Amino acid sequence: MTTPGSPVIGVLALQGDVREHLIALAAADAVARPVRRPEELAEVDGLVIPGGESTTMSKLAVLFGMMEPLRERIAAGMPVYGTCAGLIMVADKILDPRSGQETLGGIDMIVRRNAFGRQNESFEASVEVAGVDGGPVDGVFIRAPWVESVGAEVEVLAEHGGHIVAVRQGNVLATSFHPELTGDHRVHGLFVDMVRAAR
Repeated sequence: MTTPGSPVIGVLALQGDVREHLIALAAADAVARPVRRPEELAEVDGLVIPGGESTTMSKLAVLFGMMEPLRERIAAGMPVYGTCAGLIMVADKILDPRSGQETLGGIDMIVRRNAFGRQNESFEASVEVAGVDGGPVDGVFIRAPWVESVGAEVEVLAEHGGHIVAVRQGNVLATSFHPELTGDHRVHGLFVDMVRAAR
């Protein structure tokens, strides 16, 4: 149930687990809506880039005319939260990009795709995330990337197994894992607070 003045947060609905993010954002007191076109992007205060397949997402963003509008909004300070493939999309550099794969940028980091293994090596783990109160969050890692290295402006929020799995730079937040699949909406709550603060 949202309250008056709740921020409007979009979920990039080109590919991936859009519905779960819409539910998690609504539970964290945001007005949540899918975003597929530039005119829909113009109407939101912040945006979630969901998991999925980062190469496909990149190509669809170009096809739907979303790549440049997204880059412009991110550069202008719109808060963005990327999960899994979304983390790859907000990276400035991919260590092992597929042919033709582009990113939106936003976080000064180098990421490795599918770093935690293939689909059948997916797992859940408790992750302590800086800025999220109430103990560890359950992280669902599905063909998850990790962050190889970060620039000086990037805040590392969480690590798992010696690898960086959650980061923030300014108004851009990213996690290797999927909090939207657990029913624990605290990471989305952190992002909703970021959007509120940026308005």
